Amino acid sequence: MPRRSGRVVRGLIGVFVLFLAGEVLGRTGLVDRSYLPPSSVVLVHAGRLLVNADFLRDVLFTLGGWSSGLVIAVVIAVPAGLVIGSVPIVNSAARVLVEFLRPIPAVALAPLVVLFIASQSEMERTLAAYAAMWPILMNTIYGVGDVDPVARDMARCFGLRPSAVLLRIALPSVAPFVATGVRLASSVALIVTISTELIYGSGGGGLGQYIFAASGDPDGTPDVFAAVAITGALGLALDLLLTRGERRAFRWHFDRLGKNG
Repeated sequence: MPRRSGRVVRGLIGVFVLFLAGEVLGRTGLVDRSYLPPSSVVLVHAGRLLVNADFLRDVLFTLGGWSSGLVIAVVIAVPAGLVIGSVPIVNSAARVLVEFLRPIPAVALAPLVVLFIASQSEMERTLAAYAAMWPILMNTIYGVGDVDPVARDMARCFGLRPSAVLLRIALPSVAPFVATGVRLASSVALIVTISTELIYGSGGGGLGQYIFAASGDPDGTPDVFAAVAITGALGLALDLLLTRGERRAFRWHFDRLGKNG
C-alpha cells in the first residue's frame, strides 16, 4: 500500500509541474497565448466541455468506436492466438504473416479501408480492431507457451481430448495474459479511433472531429487543448479501470509474480 500511494503522489506531482509550466509560459508571454493558453484557461474550458451535451455526444461516439473495435479484436485474436500457440505447424505457417502485418500502422491503412467502407463509425471500428488485435494475439500466444507442461501432460494421461486440455488447462493459464493484452490494446484502440476521426472523419462526430473543428476556429485553441486534456484523462481512466479489474480477477497470477500491490 505505501508503495502504491507513493506512485500516486509522484504522479500528482508530475501533473502539477506540467500544469504550473503551462501556466507560467502562458501568463508571462514566453509563448504566444494563441498557441499555448495558460493551464487555468484550459482547465476552465475543459470544465465547460464536460457539461456540454454536444461534446459529451462526441465522447460517447468515440467510446462506441473504441469499445466495439476492442471487442472485435478480442473475438478474433484470442481464438487465433490459442490455435497458433498450441499447434506448431500453424505457428510456423502464420508467424511470417503475423510479423509482416503487425508493424503496419492502422491509420496507414485508412486510404485503403475507405475504398470499401464509407461509414465513419464502421471505418474507425475496423481500424481500431486491426490495431488492437496484435497486442492481444501476441500475449495470447505467449500465454499458451507459458502453460505448465506437467499439467498439460497429466491431463493427456488421464485421457482428456485436445479440446478439453485447451479449455480446462490452457485457457485458465492464458487468461491473465489475455487480460494484459486487452489492457495494452485499449490504449492503442483509443488512439486509432481518435486519429481516424481526426484525419478521415466525415462529420459523423467523435473527439477527433471536435478537435479538428476547434482547430479551425481562430479562438478555438483553448478548446483544442481542453479536448486533448480530456482525451488523455479518458485514456488514463480506462487504463486504471482495466488494471484494477485485471489485478482483482487474477490476483493469484500477480501474487505468483510478486507484483500485487
